Order: sequence, then structure tokens, then C-alpha cells
Amino acid sequence: MIKTNSIKAWFLAARPVTLSAAAVPVMLGVALAYKDSNAHCQWVPALLCLLFAWIMQIDSNLVNDFFDFKHGNDDETRLGPKRACAEGWITMKAMKWGIIFTTLLGCAIGLPLAFYGGKEMIIVGICCVLFCFLYTTKLSYLGLGDLLVLLFFGIVPVCCTYYLVMPEGMQTVSTEAILTSIACGLVVDTLLILNNYRDYDNDIKAGKKTLIVHIGKKNGERLYCALGNIGILIMIGINIYGALAYDADTKFLPFAATYLVVHNRTFAKMRKIGEGRMLNKVLGYTALNIFTFGMISTFIILGMMW
Repeated sequence: MIKTNSIKAWFLAARPVTLSAAAVPVMLGVALAYKDSNAHCQWVPALLCLLFAWIMQIDSNLVNDFFDFKHGNDDETRLGPKRACAEGWITMKAMKWGIIFTTLLGCAIGLPLAFYGGKEMIIVGICCVLFCFLYTTKLSYLGLGDLLVLLFFGIVPVCCTYYLVMPEGMQTVSTEAILTSIACGLVVDTLLILNNYRDYDNDIKAGKKTLIVHIGKKNGERLYCALGNIGILIMIGINIYGALAYDADTKFLPFAATYLVVHNRTFAKMRKIGEGRMLNKVLGYTALNIFTFGMISTFIILGMMW
């Protein structure tokens, strides 16, 4: 029994398992900056980027919990994990205040980044906050979720972290950073693809036009498989190019095979299960795969300078 508005209730509402997806882009941005600055990167903005990413992820989770319940999406037909408002763990009034608190906390953590990257970082921060609210309330119903994941879990966090962490006078965005950000966004999107794959029938009934609803479940399976494989192949390509262009080390490149194995094994489980709540297990595996991708890619990047 979970007491209403208790610490445990808020912990579950924050969905800590999702924080790895927010940490991976920052981790990759820092690794690239560390390599390109010859270990002279700035650590304060690196920490601020990580904290901002985590708080924004929690904020997004709370907003999702609140509005899905308000719109009647979290009823008895829901296939996903239990949600705080729907289960009565957190009252709607308390959730509103929780959203306000995490939004303000995120802004307070993100604001100092303007001192490192200029006023443009304020605009980026505002876009991140808007993403938290608009994704659940509007954009996810229009089939734009996957594009937003590519942007806000790939391109924006990797490239901005890289830019902010580079030493003053060296702040730019490299081609490697852009390619890595795309790879990261593709891999993180496998989580959304699988989530929408599981909710395919319910989303059709609710009028939620996700990408999976548009292309069908079979194509959704193929897309899940392709995104993960393309993501790690981009990282392999970066390492091979580095070896040919400036004699970068490839000692960690074989570890990329580990991600290929676990991703495709998870894909096989996804196809075998096909539908229902059992796909929640595959969601857990996918989240772990994303973290595995992040760790392997970080080692590949850092290994290029050792």
C-alpha cells in the first residue's frame, strides 16, 4: 500500500528508470568534449547539463502522468506501468505543485549555463521546457513524438553539452558531435517506438496519431530494429574514420558488437510477444540497451585519444 503524496509515491512518479535515457546524451557530449579538448573540458557546466537533463526528464514524466490521467488515457485498458495519478498515489492538486516545482528547479539549474554558452542557451532551455509540456498535451497526438525525441534526446543535449563543456575559445560543434547526437537520438527513440507499438490499439481508439499508428505494427517492428542498428553503426563509422584520418585508436570498437547482440535479441523478443503487458519487460530491456549504447559509445570516443 502506497500512502498518498508520500516520498515513495513521488519516487515512483519520477520514474527513475527513465533517467538513463536523459543521462546518455550528456555523457556522450562530455566524452566528445574531453577528447577534443585533450582533457581540458569544463566540469561545472557538465554537471549542470546532467542535473538539468534529469530534472527536465522528471518534469516531463510528471506532466505526462497528470495530463494522461486528466484526458482519461490512464483507464483500466492501459497496458503500460502504473501511474501515480491514476492509482491515487498522488492527488491532482499535489501533482500540479510538483510540476511547478520541478519546472522552476530546472530553470534555476539551467540558467547558469547562459554564463558558459551565452544568451542562446536561455532559448534552448525555454524550448526544453516547452517540449515537456507540448509533447504530452499536443505533439504526441500528431505523430511528432519521434522527431522530438531525435531533437531533445539526441541533437540538442549532445551538441549543447559538447559546446558548453569545451574550453572557452574552443566552443564550437564538431561534425563528430552532430553525428553522435543523431546516433544517440535514434537509439533513444527505440524506447518510444516500443511504447507506441505496445499501445497501438489503444492509441487508435483515443485518436492518438503516433508514427506506429501511421505506418502499422509490422513496419514499427522494422523501424525499432533499424534505429538501434543504425545508431551503433554511426558510432562504428566515427571510430573507423578517426583511425583513417588521424590515427585514432580502435581498441574499444569490438565492444560495439555487444550492443548489436543485445539490441537484436530484444527486437526478437518484441516480435515474439507482439502485444499486451508482457511488452513492458521488453521496455525494461530497451532502457538497459540505451544505457549499454551510451557506455560503449563513451568508451569508443575516449578510446580514440588513449
